[in-house]
Amino acid sequence: MEDTSADPARHGKDRDLVAVILRILVAAAAYYAAAELGLRLAAVHGHIAPLWLPIGVAIVCLLLFGPWTCAGIVLAAFVVNLPLGPSIPAVAMIAVGDTIAPLCAYLLLGRAGFHLELDRLRDAVALIFLGAFGSTMISATVGATAVVLGGGAPAGQYWQTWSVWWTGDMMGVLVIVPFLLVLRTARFRDLSAVRWLELAALIGGTLVLTVAVTASTYDLLFLVFPPLIWAALRFGHTGAVPCVLIVALAAAMAATRGVGPFAHHGVFGRLVTLQTFNSAVALTALLLATMVSERDSARRAVDRVAADLTKMTDDLDRGQRTLKGMVLDLMRAQRPPADGITGGNADTADRTRRRAVGGDGDPPA
Repeated sequence: MEDTSADPARHGKDRDLVAVILRILVAAAAYYAAAELGLRLAAVHGHIAPLWLPIGVAIVCLLLFGPWTCAGIVLAAFVVNLPLGPSIPAVAMIAVGDTIAPLCAYLLLGRAGFHLELDRLRDAVALIFLGAFGSTMISATVGATAVVLGGGAPAGQYWQTWSVWWTGDMMGVLVIVPFLLVLRTARFRDLSAVRWLELAALIGGTLVLTVAVTASTYDLLFLVFPPLIWAALRFGHTGAVPCVLIVALAAAMAATRGVGPFAHHGVFGRLVTLQTFNSAVALTALLLATMVSERDSARRAVDRVAADLTKMTDDLDRGQRTLKGMVLDLMRAQRPPADGITGGNADTADRTRRRAVGGDGDPPA
């Protein structure tokens, strides 16, 4: 007879393997789609974008699906960069760098106790310094070195290439990671109809205002900060993160085309202006929204403690009343009876005594 005792375990392993493969494929597809969009913003050497979206997608995939998704990331990075050159070894080197950077960000954020809800200021700080500023230096260094060694850029432009690569990856982390995490954790159903209308008007107004200021020849980019602050204060990450994405994409497209406030600068002048502006936008919105979220969490914690204290006070009052009643019952039970007669016989004894003395309390003659 065939032993089938191990079948459930084998089936469980098969399901786990299928789940891992599906996660790898999802990560590869998401990375490839984000890369195709990011390449439309490429401003240097045809494949260095000022806002590299795939690195943010890669970090979120690692945070949600685990380190096995690195296989999908490296595969998608290689496929994306293969038509761009400059050579197959350089493309392989770029793909490895684009995989190691989000993996390092994932490991560092895990060591820092990062919360996917971004509900603490320390989470925003960890994402900024460990995920955005620190880990992306790896991909920038590996990528710029591969481009220069492969002949895609002259050696004299190494640091310019490196700086554009680094800031593009950095902005990809600051813009995409919060956006995708908010999409996963936001409770849109908790918003009332009025709040929905306010949020829609805020996002739509931000879009119209950003398109207007990035198309104008006047330097009016600072006008986007009031709606960003409003979004962060009123809706936290739910409102601030979509507005940041809109502003960053619109500004990157304007800088790539060299229009609006970026028209009077060269390529690297436009990129410096763009990255300074986008960094200010992303950091302002992210930090303010996180502080609002932390404040709301603290207020909810205080409300829970107040409710618990109220319940405890009510329970204590009920306990005191119960204890008082028990003490009174005990005192009545221990009260000494009149004339040594106890309990209910006291009334009978009193009536007998009254009959004996004639009913009016005077002794007979």
